[in-house]
Amino acid sequence: MDINEISFENLPKAVAHLVKEIAEIKLLIQNVQVYESKEKSIPIGVEEASRLIGKAKPTIYALVKQREIPCYKYGKKLYFFEEELLEWISKGKRKTMQEIESEAMKYNDNRNK
Repeated sequence: MDINEISFENLPKAVAHLVKEIAEIKLLIQNVQVYESKEKSIPIGVEEASRLIGKAKPTIYALVKQREIPCYKYGKKLYFFEEELLEWISKGKRKTMQEIESEAMKYNDNRNK
């Protein structure tokens, strides 16, 4: 359907066409998300994990020993999942001064009420 063809008479047809197009786009997006989630569930080894988080292999082993990093052990091999490592990194985020000040102001506002 061409945009120049839209008139009051064929408006229902144009809307139906748009609804169909949106449904197709939604289906494509869902398929991409399913593919990405399957792709992320592939375990990686110590070398890939060290490259991903920017730490040396001995540091990775130390973090595993201290049970600070999410990992899986099968036999004598260690495995990691990329999304778990990225989530682990994001949990260690340090707050900015602006975030700290904002929280302090909210705390004071709630305390004064």
